[in-house]
Amino acid sequence: MADRVKMSRQDRAKQFAPFDALKGLHEAIKLKEFEHEMISKNEMSEDEIKIISAELSKIEKGDKVWVKFFRDGHIVVLEGDAQIDVFEQVLKVGAFIVYFDDIKEIKILEKPQKI
Repeated sequence: MADRVKMSRQDRAKQFAPFDALKGLHEAIKLKEFEHEMISKNEMSEDEIKIISAELSKIEKGDKVWVKFFRDGHIVVLEGDAQIDVFEQVLKVGAFIVYFDDIKEIKILEKPQKI
């Protein structure tokens, strides 16, 4: 009789994945975990608002920024090229739109070199 190589649990489980009787269960569990981790938006102090406003006033189109903000019950962190829209009161970071009121913290990482 030939020696069999013992299969790992993960590989063994993959064999039966196509036969998962509870389709969508994994997605439903992830959604519940996501909802469970939701937080409420806290009010910010005057000092925190002044710090964010000062940093926003320094941002020019194309600056690379790091921003932490509140979105749909979660804290989100983004990094990318920024563009300010003062009239709409939004910061555009790549394809994302961040409302000024939702910003918790922001830093300018680098400014583009001017020629």
